[in-house]
Amino acid sequence: MRADESVPLGRTAVRVTRLGLGLASLGGLFEPVSDDDARRTVDRAWDIGVRLFDTAPVYGYGRSESRAGAALRDRPRAEFALCTKVGRLVVPGGGDTQPIWADPPPGVGPRLDYSYAGVLRSVEESLVRLGLDRVDVVHVHDPDENFSVAVSAAYRALGDLRARGTIGAVSIGVNHAPVAARYLTEVADPGLDCLLLAGRYNLLDQSGLDDVLPVCAARGIAVMVAGVYQSGLLADPRGPHGYATVPPDLAGRVAAWHEVCHRFGVPPTAAAVQFPFGHPAVTCVVVGARSPNEVDETARMLAHPVPDGFWAAARAAGLLPAR
Repeated sequence: MRADESVPLGRTAVRVTRLGLGLASLGGLFEPVSDDDARRTVDRAWDIGVRLFDTAPVYGYGRSESRAGAALRDRPRAEFALCTKVGRLVVPGGGDTQPIWADPPPGVGPRLDYSYAGVLRSVEESLVRLGLDRVDVVHVHDPDENFSVAVSAAYRALGDLRARGTIGAVSIGVNHAPVAARYLTEVADPGLDCLLLAGRYNLLDQSGLDDVLPVCAARGIAVMVAGVYQSGLLADPRGPHGYATVPPDLAGRVAAWHEVCHRFGVPPTAAAVQFPFGHPAVTCVVVGARSPNEVDETARMLAHPVPDGFWAAARAAGLLPAR
């Protein structure tokens, strides 16, 4: 599959490429990234045809959005799709801090706010940081942090912004499949346009398969899949991946995947980035990068040939459910 293949985002007028660039790393996720490296990373994604970019106010406390805007605002606006998120305002003294950001701007931090007014303010402030007058997709970020307000006031605010043309599509961004399933059940009509599912439909975790993906497929809700490398565990089991210690059963599954991949001559990262497209609800994958080389590598893995029989062998080994 080509990184630059352009497809509709579900039933919306938004178009996205099969590969999207996640911009959390460019906000300083785990380690600092310079302005120049951030710009070169976005530029390289653009050069290879990537036209989907995903950021959020909380990524580096505004830094990711500012860098995204600097790299994209002078590009032809109709040629790319930009996603951001709501649910956290970046404010002086914000106390919902996260230690994962290496060098956030001093004096500010995130504050949870899923209220109607908070969402309108969040989008307005994102547009200022981005230097744009509209955003293509807005996700309600981590709605489980305040579910009742996120499913009501936040959704209603985004629906109004969608009606005004300030945003093109309403979505949620979740790390837990049950949260997504509950939101899909409780949200009012006309419902979500798309859904960003992080870490719950990949080689090691298919928990989104039962109650999320079938609903999305039936309703025409486009699914963006993130976290395909399971925080880097599939890319390099020895490197940092967010686990203090890797549970033995998980380590065993990683080793089993590496064995199947070795047998068929498929890099584990190629299997990981291509796997989500086996489900009809999945429109694209969003993968982070902090350098042009990482962008190139992901695009190569997306296009890497996977021999006939590979997925059947994975199912036979018990690594994937038969369905």
